[in-house]
Amino acid sequence: MSRTGIGYDCHRFASGRRLVLGGVEIAHERGLDGHSDADVLVHAIIDALLGAAAMGDIGEHFPDTDERYRDASSIELLREIVTQLSERGLTIGNVDATVLIERPKLAPAREEIRSTLAAALGLPVDRVSVKATRGEGMGFVGREEGVAALAVATLS
Repeated sequence: MSRTGIGYDCHRFASGRRLVLGGVEIAHERGLDGHSDADVLVHAIIDALLGAAAMGDIGEHFPDTDERYRDASSIELLREIVTQLSERGLTIGNVDATVLIERPKLAPAREEIRSTLAAALGLPVDRVSVKATRGEGMGFVGREEGVAALAVATLS
């Protein structure tokens, strides 16, 4: 049986923080505000995986009220969820994600992001897709107030 989940996350930009997307630090004058490293891409993927497994959401597993997760590496959190899925006998088929970001452009880092995510997911790179799109000046993404990400994951 195939199972599909959808994930979404968004974080506002903040000065004095690193910009981490898909486990890769991206050069930019601002990072994202959040309890962990605020990696919206990984957070959306975690929620897609949890949704497909009917295991709740990221906030249930890693609450922002728990100091253990302050400045946590989202890639490490993803690895933990992958382990939990495996323990339940679930196999990840593929992950497809889109980052909504006005700038910086993600194209220069796309392959590194895909490789980092694939390694954390235990998948070949050709089963991990990462795309990016701009807000074209509209909404919080277009005004460069923050970044959002959407993800779809399939499990069997």
